[in-house]
Amino acid sequence: MASMRDIKRRKSSIQSTQQITKAMKLVSTVKLQKARNRAEQTTPYFDYMYRTVSSMLAKSGNINHPYLKAGDSKKIAVVVITSNRGLAGGYNSNVVKLITGSDLPKEDVLIYAVGNKGRETLERRGYHIEKDASDIIESPAYEDAAALCKEVLDAFVAGDIGEIYLAYTHFKNTVSHEPKLMKLLPVEVPEDSAKEADSNVMMSYEPNEEEALDMIIPKYVTSLFYGALVEAVASENGARMQAMDSATSNAEDMISDLSLKYNRARQGAITQELTEIVAGASAIS
Repeated sequence: MASMRDIKRRKSSIQSTQQITKAMKLVSTVKLQKARNRAEQTTPYFDYMYRTVSSMLAKSGNINHPYLKAGDSKKIAVVVITSNRGLAGGYNSNVVKLITGSDLPKEDVLIYAVGNKGRETLERRGYHIEKDASDIIESPAYEDAAALCKEVLDAFVAGDIGEIYLAYTHFKNTVSHEPKLMKLLPVEVPEDSAKEADSNVMMSYEPNEEEALDMIIPKYVTSLFYGALVEAVASENGARMQAMDSATSNAEDMISDLSLKYNRARQGAITQELTEIVAGASAIS
């Protein structure tokens, strides 16, 4: 059995850790409130953008446009959104698993990393890091999202990559976050949008379809990317708040267990001392 000194030292260490986890939980809670409000305000716009463009393409017929067909290159760009810090439970590892557990060939994948944790893990596993844009996740701005999207889109149009994917965590609510791997380009019309489209109603473009899609698709992709950034920040803080809450509860359980062990050890020590005193007194008499 551990000595009273060892138990007391361990209990003190856990109490110090518990104070840290409590503080981190409070910080994450405050950040979550801001991030959640932002996500709730922006999500309807991006959802409507997605439905509108999907419906529009479903009614456009067979359009021959670079954004709507896969390129000749086998290279696949994956924009991976994780966090720059850990202590968020399985938040980062769940996003990484989307890539490592997918059918995307490792040798063909080019990682555009937004978040140090995802970049470090994927780099260790042998994935090629095409670009590190981890600073974006600290304070997501639409301008930053647009700049990174332009870089990836230019590579797609130039034929350097054939497909573009987005890996992030969808924010449902405070306790529910869903990792998602979404294909951005070539744009695919969802089955439900295709079914809803009236075959007798065809979309017309002015001045022409190529110029229109050259403007619409980049804005569409940028909107999805920025929306993913906003949701990822909210998901990160929600996951960290839950992780720190669990850590605080676990620390409380460990402290209670150590307190019980300490009291038992103390009682045993007192009993031992009394036994020795009685034995000593009996020997003298």
